[in-house]
Amino acid sequence: MDDSARPIISRWPDLLDGRTLALVLIFSFCLLTSPLLAQDWVKTGTSLGVEKVRLAVADFKPSNGDPQNAALLRTFNDTLWNDLDVSGVVELVSKSFYPLQTPGQPPEVNFLAWNVPPPNAAMLAFGNLGVASGQLTVQGWLYDVKNIQSPQVLGKVYTDVATDAVARLMAHKFADEIIYRLGGGIPGIAESQIYFVSDRSGHKEIWAMDYDGSNQHEITHFNSISLSPRISPDGSRIAFSAITKTGWEIMMYSLDLNRLVSFPHLGGTNLSPAWSGDGLKLAFSSSRAGAPEIYVADASGGNPRRMTDSSGPDVSPVWNRKTNAQIAFTSGRTGLPQIYTMGADGTNQQRLTDQGYAVSPNWSPNGQFLVFAWVRKYGPGEPGSSDIYLMDIASKQWVQLTHDGGHNDSPSWSPDNRHIVFQSNRSGSPEIWSMLADGSKVQQLTFSGRNSQPNWSWK
Repeated sequence: MDDSARPIISRWPDLLDGRTLALVLIFSFCLLTSPLLAQDWVKTGTSLGVEKVRLAVADFKPSNGDPQNAALLRTFNDTLWNDLDVSGVVELVSKSFYPLQTPGQPPEVNFLAWNVPPPNAAMLAFGNLGVASGQLTVQGWLYDVKNIQSPQVLGKVYTDVATDAVARLMAHKFADEIIYRLGGGIPGIAESQIYFVSDRSGHKEIWAMDYDGSNQHEITHFNSISLSPRISPDGSRIAFSAITKTGWEIMMYSLDLNRLVSFPHLGGTNLSPAWSGDGLKLAFSSSRAGAPEIYVADASGGNPRRMTDSSGPDVSPVWNRKTNAQIAFTSGRTGLPQIYTMGADGTNQQRLTDQGYAVSPNWSPNGQFLVFAWVRKYGPGEPGSSDIYLMDIASKQWVQLTHDGGHNDSPSWSPDNRHIVFQSNRSGSPEIWSMLADGSKVQQLTFSGRNSQPNWSWK
């Protein structure tokens, strides 16, 4: 129960008439159900509240007899299904409802078999895959099976070398095409990347993986401690913090050159870099003038300018990537760390969280929400647990997204505004997990070593 209801409840014996008591009961009920109402505004603000299209996804069929087809079909079909299942924009029809004969080409579509119960699908995705002379070709279609006269919504052909990685990429591309058309014109995330910290090679290095956890590979080989990777908006560089001979420094890694590139020595302890939405500036925390404060510099590291000057440490800045006019950050100026916002020039500093221990803010792509880790002392949720929360910036309404125990931290938004990646030790050690922005569809992405501080690519 919200703590604001306690004074009213404590006065119940003093209430004299039934009308007043009824009003109090209604008010208390509204407080108790506020998390449910909060879920509604979360779904609206993240585009998860639209009615989901009922979609059947038939396994793609082999187009010829090449022996490579079977393995590549398994990869393609599994990847396509998972991409659509976690998209948040479709309701997948269970394959147990599918008719016995599934199509591999348009002439094989039996509309009546798909658009009536038990499948009762509105849309059908289908196609075929085949290898010839080392080349993989995939043909895919999306049909509106309620519209027999003009059913085709999408038709695509992909051709490339016949490898498992290519089959997976083709499935991602086809899924994103479907999601774009059925999800209100918002690009899908199946081809996006997640950057994170892992110690599986013996040191804490920066790693990358596909959004679904596949293709995990080491980026840096610094043989030190590297933390807080942040990919640039154009996907060409990673800013991160690392221990060097001179202490904690901001480092810059070029993905185009596959090596570290120069970044100035700033002095003091420098942590948690963050890119502005236009890629022209970096915010970071630095103790170059004493206590850790928030600074903003050019993307090259030049012209550092101090934004905060408080009695406690200020760390973990993140930009409002939609406007580039605001920065959220964590500050210990009042004791335990809390989430604050300020203008990009350091003005209008405001505290958002009201109690407990709040860290690791991350701004949604549409600029409406902050997501962060919060240990609350009282009220709804599990006081004492570190869980992921989402807050509407304008109203300061919030909702708890994780409820499964453990320590949950370092949330980061997907480019489509519908997904969040975060770290959690709920499985025993720190691993990377993802979920829809309303807290549903939770999936574990890493399983080896200790993995933390994920950062989702901008596109």
